Amino acid sequence: MQTQNEPPILRVDGLTKRFRMHHLESTLHAFENISFDLQAGEFILLRGHNGAGKSTLLRTLWRSYLPVSGRILYRSRSGDIDLARAADVDIALLRRQELGFVTQFLNARPRVAAEEIVAEPLRLAGRTQDEAIGEARHWLAEFGVRPELWRAYPSTFSGGEQQKVNLARALVLPQRLLLLDEPTASLDVGARRALVRRLADLKTAGVAMIGVFHHPGDVADLIDREIDLTTRPVSEMQESEREEHVAV
Repeated sequence: MQTQNEPPILRVDGLTKRFRMHHLESTLHAFENISFDLQAGEFILLRGHNGAGKSTLLRTLWRSYLPVSGRILYRSRSGDIDLARAADVDIALLRRQELGFVTQFLNARPRVAAEEIVAEPLRLAGRTQDEAIGEARHWLAEFGVRPELWRAYPSTFSGGEQQKVNLARALVLPQRLLLLDEPTASLDVGARRALVRRLADLKTAGVAMIGVFHHPGDVADLIDREIDLTTRPVSEMQESEREEHVAV
């Protein structure tokens, strides 16, 4: 992990997110005025009961949602950029090259083999087909996907097996900032241990991570700090306070 004298890789300043519920003429507060810094190689755990805004915060950092206010200053390889205001094309490029998002759900494409799904990020990064497939098979095996399933279609897999494919794809190519949204929710013990080993290696390599975990004890040795989020009630808001959210 970098020392505190070095600039953070991520600086969140006064971040606020609300959802306008037009059919109820009311607004749901997700979180208000969240601020924190994240260093390279640091692991922050998000805590809070259901509905506290943990996943919403991750999706706002990922820029699936636009915040109402605040800044998300990310120190990219090309310079500082505010993820809250950056152009969609810049967000798409950062997602391909520097940002990772790990969720428990796999959007399985029909008629695409598991090994091809996992190998795709490596091929896009310039690896040869043989190199990419070899690395993909290594991580499928590491997460406990049986060899006879490597060339099968994940759309036919169980939820737990799909999640293993999803993890292998998301973690096959190290990124500089990794957002983890309940990645262990449907995993068996062996796959959870494999995930923790991979996250530990990434942390040692300097990857910054923010995560929500169904089993936070699994990553207890990796956690540097915790942020506890609390819910705020649904309240009536003025029409002028209406805000939008966007998926890129």
